[in-house]
Amino acid sequence: MREIVLDTETTGLDPHDTPAHRIVEIGAVELWNQVPTGNTYHQYINPERDMPAEAFAVHGIGEDFLADKPRFAEIARAFLDFVGDAKLVIHNASFDMRFLNAELQWAGERTLPGDQAIDTLLIARRRFPGSPASLDALCRRFGIDNSNRTLHGALLDSEILADVYLELTGGRQPDFALGATDRKKTSADIEQAWRPAPRQAPLPPRITETERAAHKAFVADLGDGAIWSKFD
Repeated sequence: MREIVLDTETTGLDPHDTPAHRIVEIGAVELWNQVPTGNTYHQYINPERDMPAEAFAVHGIGEDFLADKPRFAEIARAFLDFVGDAKLVIHNASFDMRFLNAELQWAGERTLPGDQAIDTLLIARRRFPGSPASLDALCRRFGIDNSNRTLHGALLDSEILADVYLELTGGRQPDFALGATDRKKTSADIEQAWRPAPRQAPLPPRITETERAAHKAFVADLGDGAIWSKFD
């Protein structure tokens, strides 16, 4: 089961404002059977517009920094290739999906169906009704270190969200030393991988010669019909 934990940073709250707000950063972390593989996607994007002060205060990404970055249309295909048909794990998914699909549509690419997204904000609100459900609040609840999160950053936030998502869905599961970077394992591979290897040397017998002789005499007393006599 391949999933992509994803986050974006933008110039504002609505891609359909005038002028349109745009995505300036995408960060994504790949999970395979809910184990991080180490495979990530990270891209800064030139929004082709100014950076409002309110947005800069959130993520600290300025116009000068983005000036030489590629436009979304230039990275759209690579982004879609990375995502594929994997489920997208997003905190407040409606926000990011609205921006991603606006950008994809402007770039002339296919859009992402709504049912491809898993919203961790909705999961958190169902699990903990009435409690704060922000990413920072969930980090405090689950004891996840987010001390590096002084400003929002798409890749850092997606890495933190991956930890939160695993806790929301039941906690971290052991990977049985399968090697998280191998994303092509079948269920048969997985079943075989966790089975213990054969012993290099057999264990010594625990039965003594006296016990062996007593058992042989006991079987002999049972006559030829004793099933044990067939294995002697």
